[in-house]
Amino acid sequence: MAQRAVWLIRHEPGTPLGGTVKFSRRYPTVEKRAKIFNGKNYVPVPEDGPFLKALLFQLRLLDDDKDFVERRDSCSHVNKSSIYGLLVGGEELWPVIAFLRNDMIFASVPLVEQVLSPRPSLINISGVSQGLELLFGIQDFLYSSQKNDTDLNTKLSQLPDLILQACPLGTLLDANLQNSLNSINFLSVTQPQKQPAWKVGTYKGKPQICISIIEKVKCMQYGKQDIADTWQVVGTVSCKCDLEGIMPNVTISLNLPTNGSPLQDIIVHPCVTSLDSAILTSSSIDTMDDSAFSGPYKFPFTPPLESFNLCHYTSQVPVPPILGSYHMKEEEEVQLKITVNLKLHESVKNNFEICEAHIPFFNRGPVTHVEYKVSFGQLEVFREKSLLVWIIGEQGFVY
Repeated sequence: MAQRAVWLIRHEPGTPLGGTVKFSRRYPTVEKRAKIFNGKNYVPVPEDGPFLKALLFQLRLLDDDKDFVERRDSCSHVNKSSIYGLLVGGEELWPVIAFLRNDMIFASVPLVEQVLSPRPSLINISGVSQGLELLFGIQDFLYSSQKNDTDLNTKLSQLPDLILQACPLGTLLDANLQNSLNSINFLSVTQPQKQPAWKVGTYKGKPQICISIIEKVKCMQYGKQDIADTWQVVGTVSCKCDLEGIMPNVTISLNLPTNGSPLQDIIVHPCVTSLDSAILTSSSIDTMDDSAFSGPYKFPFTPPLESFNLCHYTSQVPVPPILGSYHMKEEEEVQLKITVNLKLHESVKNNFEICEAHIPFFNRGPVTHVEYKVSFGQLEVFREKSLLVWIIGEQGFVY
């Protein structure tokens, strides 16, 4: 006892099509059941265009329909009910419930839970009475207390939500659509926004958003023409949102610098609500070309209270930002001489907040004595870690 589809069609004489589909709703799960029940006599529900044409023809509402049609107009086919068979694509779709009220056609296709040959009696098809009840309910809702076309258009815009409430999955629960409207209005007015389970509290105070972008460059430089240098850039965008409200909506947009390389392999936090498909499909496995998506990268999300990583990404930069080389010579068993040269690539701006060079000594034991000379900055020793840290500082590099 269900409906395969429901339509609301405005009859418009003098127009090319003769009418306009104002509302339609199909139920795929019911359609699958119809295919099983009807067997070889199953006829699928057509698209809105073919259905509109076939229905107007059957109801004799087309402007140029003046010819006698045997299967429709003969005395043996006098229709005494609102049940029709529509010829669509060479096959007859039956039963179709349809009736005209003012300039609006109300139609539906009920589910027949048995084979269609021979045709069962209408009284044995429970979906017919249910379909009529639903269509009469829609009619009463549209034309009750209607004053003008504006009221009608307002009610038409409410139909999708009301049908979802009154006839979920094609099964009629309540033909009085006003009850569904009152229920929706009651929930929207009286029910506060529900606190999500993953958000244990709310923030009170000055709204602020802090964003941090950290990029790590892993690079292997050989300094030889016959061996190519390799490098990889991995970035993380961290975010901390202090915003009032249970479910605030935030959108962060990332723009690449001039001649910046597109972001790839982007992985986002689960709180991101939607994302452009071009962002997700950009992969480092694919060959880079000029058509690669280069932003802006927009991330709409509902932030959690704590700091979180909004996204991770990789980037195929054409050159490493810092070129470097080192030379290490063991002069005695316990003494090493190290020379380190660093150079900022000409395409990278010299505006780093912090720049350090870490020189670890694995399996060598603690560093006990250091003599050094640096062209800029200072050198610190972490004896317990066997690590030398060259603190180059802010905007300082060896050229």
